[in-house]
Amino acid sequence: MRGSYGDRDRDRGRDRGSPRFGSSRGGPPSGRKFGNPGDRLRKKRWDLDELPKLEKNFYSEHPEVQRMSQVLVTIRHMIDSCCCVLGLPQTHHQIPPEYVMDVLLEQNFKEPTPIQAQGFPLALSGRDMVGIAQTGSGKTLSYLLPAIVHINHQPYLERGDGPICLVLAPTRELAQQVQQVAYDYGKSSRIKSTCVYGGAPKGPQIRDLERGVEICIATPGRLIDFLEAGKTNLRRCTYLVLDEADRMLDMGFEPQIRKIVDQIRPDRQTLMWSATWPKEVRQLAEDFLKDYVQINVGALELSANHNILQIVDVCLENEKDNKLIQLMEEIMAEKENKTIIFVETKKRCDDITRRMRRDGWPAMCIHGDKSQPERDWVLAEFRSGKAPILIATDVASRGLDVEDVKFVINYDYPNSSEDYIHRIGRTARSTNKGTAYTFFTPGNVRQARELIRVLEEARQAINPKLLQLADNGRGGGGGGLEDDSAYNMLALIM
Repeated sequence: MRGSYGDRDRDRGRDRGSPRFGSSRGGPPSGRKFGNPGDRLRKKRWDLDELPKLEKNFYSEHPEVQRMSQVLVTIRHMIDSCCCVLGLPQTHHQIPPEYVMDVLLEQNFKEPTPIQAQGFPLALSGRDMVGIAQTGSGKTLSYLLPAIVHINHQPYLERGDGPICLVLAPTRELAQQVQQVAYDYGKSSRIKSTCVYGGAPKGPQIRDLERGVEICIATPGRLIDFLEAGKTNLRRCTYLVLDEADRMLDMGFEPQIRKIVDQIRPDRQTLMWSATWPKEVRQLAEDFLKDYVQINVGALELSANHNILQIVDVCLENEKDNKLIQLMEEIMAEKENKTIIFVETKKRCDDITRRMRRDGWPAMCIHGDKSQPERDWVLAEFRSGKAPILIATDVASRGLDVEDVKFVINYDYPNSSEDYIHRIGRTARSTNKGTAYTFFTPGNVRQARELIRVLEEARQAINPKLLQLADNGRGGGGGGLEDDSAYNMLALIM
């Protein structure tokens, strides 16, 4: 450790140089005409004896915890969060550094959420970990606050050093929101952060990296570009976070993630956070984490936020437009009416937005073909309430953190139940309540059983037509439908 935190804070104002990794101009890495991203990166061979000593354990146990019997500790954790591994200390039974308390007070932080109560001490102890909790439960701060403590115990960045903390995120929107939290909570320690993602000019992102940042939040593709071009490096990275790991796998980022992890020293601390825990993510955890602890807040199986009222309307495909208009007339009559409408394709996203605006509805849309400035502008209009209706593809199903979304409408049912959970999780953030409407057609029959299980777990009323559809179509059971089953299902909902 480098001395007192006060000395560190005073020293952070000094000019620590401007590391140069090459030209700061944007543009694609030179020389790549063929091949996949990361092909030019080679797995590093690390000699741990030659690396600076890494400090990871900063947990200070409160004397009250030391006096507690193991039985009491175990009972506390069973009550608090259904934690997989019992006997972990609680946040309110540890001694946080003074600069952490100062920033929490400054940000009007009142008390930790269950995932934070379990995650803070575990992350501070230096252990590799997996954290599973529902959307809107405070996972971002669960890893960023310990990251700030971790950074404060490491040597200062020198010329040419890359970040100490790396957060990998699947989408631009999530990366930007994590960066805002990193800025808000890191500024009191003068910890610098940046966000690198595709769809935006490379120049400003490269300049941030060249000046030196302790925290880098990145989407895998853009970070691979910068690593291959020598614009940054991960020699100093000792705290790695994989946020929404299941979504990164869904988006096909696994090869890039593996290339990136190969550039990081093996004795790093690695943390994975998600709202779901499919088998593909479990395999990733086995490959990247060592002797890790898994904490779960809520059920391990697919489960939705219980603060969301889920309403499923079983209907025909050609009925959805009229049902949407009727629903929006009811919603817009409410005082709080901020709404996200999820659709399957970019074309449908544009078409519905065009029709709604033509009919006078204050709607805007967001999807993967929109430029980053346009996406930023649309989200700003939506957050401010100037355009309270947002039509979106799954680009907005994760990472979009808008506190006052009251309604989510699934115009098209998503391809997986995990995506359904994340979509409806855009409402009822934190301790708020919200409502999710879903149009479910015979074409979605294979997902009926899984949706029923999610509704049952959340103790929601189940539409009898959905139950009949599942029984007749053998929804979720695999295998083909009988020849006349499509007609039977149509008859059920007419």
